[in-house]
Amino acid sequence: MSESSQTRVCIVCREPKSEGIRIWEQFVCVSCEREIVQTDVEDEKYPFYIERMKGIWFDMIS
Repeated sequence: MSESSQTRVCIVCREPKSEGIRIWEQFVCVSCEREIVQTDVEDEKYPFYIERMKGIWFDMIS
């Protein structure tokens, strides 16, 4: 099975998805990537995305 067709759990929505990006060793699905990129810093969802993305950095430094 190719890497792009493997199912991984998204660090943001925590659902299994097959398409997305890897940041360090963490996976972000296409849907969440789009939402993050389109979310304004004043949007009420912004702090949620920041908290979920912290998991990437915590994993990287531990």
